[in-house]
Amino acid sequence: MKTLITGGTVLTMDPTVGDLARGDVLIDGGRIVRVAEHIETPEDAEVVDARERIVMPGFVDNHRHNWQTAFRGMGADWTFGQWAAAMHGTVKPHYTPEDVFAATLLGRLEALHSGITTMLDWYHVAQGPEHEDAAVTALQQAPGRSVFCLGAGWATPVSVDADIHRVRAQLADDDALVTMAWGLRGADDTGMDTLARELQLADELGLRTSLHTGGDHRPVAAMHERGLLRDTTTFVHGNGIGDDELRMLAGAGSHLSVSPDVELKMGFGAPLTGRALAAGLRPTLSIDVVPSVGGDMFSTMRTAFSAQRGLDGTLRARDLLHFTTIDAARSCGLHARTGSITPGKDADVILLRTDDLTVFPVTDPAGSIVTAGHPGIVDTVLVAGRIVKQNGALLGAGLGPLKQRLLASRDRIAAAAGIPLDGTWNPKP
Repeated sequence: MKTLITGGTVLTMDPTVGDLARGDVLIDGGRIVRVAEHIETPEDAEVVDARERIVMPGFVDNHRHNWQTAFRGMGADWTFGQWAAAMHGTVKPHYTPEDVFAATLLGRLEALHSGITTMLDWYHVAQGPEHEDAAVTALQQAPGRSVFCLGAGWATPVSVDADIHRVRAQLADDDALVTMAWGLRGADDTGMDTLARELQLADELGLRTSLHTGGDHRPVAAMHERGLLRDTTTFVHGNGIGDDELRMLAGAGSHLSVSPDVELKMGFGAPLTGRALAAGLRPTLSIDVVPSVGGDMFSTMRTAFSAQRGLDGTLRARDLLHFTTIDAARSCGLHARTGSITPGKDADVILLRTDDLTVFPVTDPAGSIVTAGHPGIVDTVLVAGRIVKQNGALLGAGLGPLKQRLLASRDRIAAAAGIPLDGTWNPKP
């Protein structure tokens, strides 16, 4: 089926295509086939009126621990130590596969609702294969593009190799909407020899990898010395690593995922956005954990923008849109399929309202999105050409019953863990 998006302000994020103050986007078979100022409506096309809308690629969140959705907002005041003690030490042992499913599905739908068409779900609630299968099933039921990033070895009783091979056999189709990556534990947890062996296995299985890292013990330099830096690895956070290590990442073609809200609130240090750019490395942005921060990319962009502008004034609003679309898609290995409005790519597209009073009047589209945007202006969302949100509402999501399942999950876990749900919980790190 053909779809014609017509009359919108088109931000393609593709310099070869350019932006259009008033333009049309034609979709056929789930792919973008043409972008122009005016396209005659094909007889068999569904028409989407984009007047008073910004048309742009959907956002890409390349690092979110989606299993924590049920505890949204509980950790607003927590330090990193408190978050780790609460989520990993206290509540995680009580998760059942049903808890994982409900949190993953509702979290993925919430991200779609806010315009995130692609999400890398960094899974480390490992209790066993049933929990992993529940997360994969939830992502497959959500009508979004997702990467299931399996954090193998995080307290799972199954061997890492067996775990990786088992899930890879399930997610063998790299052209599907749900694909797979490997969430590595890192040399501090496993030792450099194990990290090297697991990176080799990831290469053999055709898996991209993601790795949390910080400044202690110069981890990037140690990997560089062992020849372990790859263009298929995304390093998460990285606060405290040296400028020379950032240049090592840039030289290897590696990627960096910055979670500015979490990093500032939990005391990681200043986000690396500006330092990464100075080192020749394109940063990307991610949400991380919703117990502590909001789940939308608008607030994440705003925090990153304000923090870096306060340091050196270098970033432009347009940079943030690049970080959260084409740059993030590249970090997931999906830049040939998504991340820009380019003929030949899948139609992962969002329409943002410009007539909403919170952004009206829109003079500079990029500036308005970054400084004033919020999920309430996300009018329409398409994933691979399929309309999954229209006129501000998700289509066929069954949110009522799912919300009840998530509430029941939260209450059961809290009761089993012996924690209050009245805002008074102050976990000890």
